[in-house]
Amino acid sequence: MLAPTFVLVDGKEVDVNLISDLVINAAIKVHTELGPGLLESLYEKCLFYELEKRGLEVQKQVPVEVYYDGVLMEIGFRIDLLVEKCLVVEVKSVENLLPVHKAQLSTYLRLMKQRVGLLLNFNVISIKNGIKRVVI
Repeated sequence: MLAPTFVLVDGKEVDVNLISDLVINAAIKVHTELGPGLLESLYEKCLFYELEKRGLEVQKQVPVEVYYDGVLMEIGFRIDLLVEKCLVVEVKSVENLLPVHKAQLSTYLRLMKQRVGLLLNFNVISIKNGIKRVVI
């Protein structure tokens, strides 16, 4: 399923596909510089740096509010990066992306009322094999 090209953020239209492309290009640069096999936290920090360097608004470790039966459950879920208030990015460094990783991102998108997310696995030979786009 393809997301609409534009989403509303703070009353203005933002091209979420363009933002996705910029994030993917930054991820390729990070992966080219570092290679596979390092800690997820390092890839996240370097990707955050690279995105800010490119002039994007990026928030890291953004809390995800979970309500159950109308009550906020303070459990401490966090997404890795929120780019331009419209793209959720989850960074992984695992042998293989599993269906549970995609399900986790889909749930985060739903809870945060976002439509588009990227799942980026840096523990691959070619980063192109570690990119999954999720649209709800």
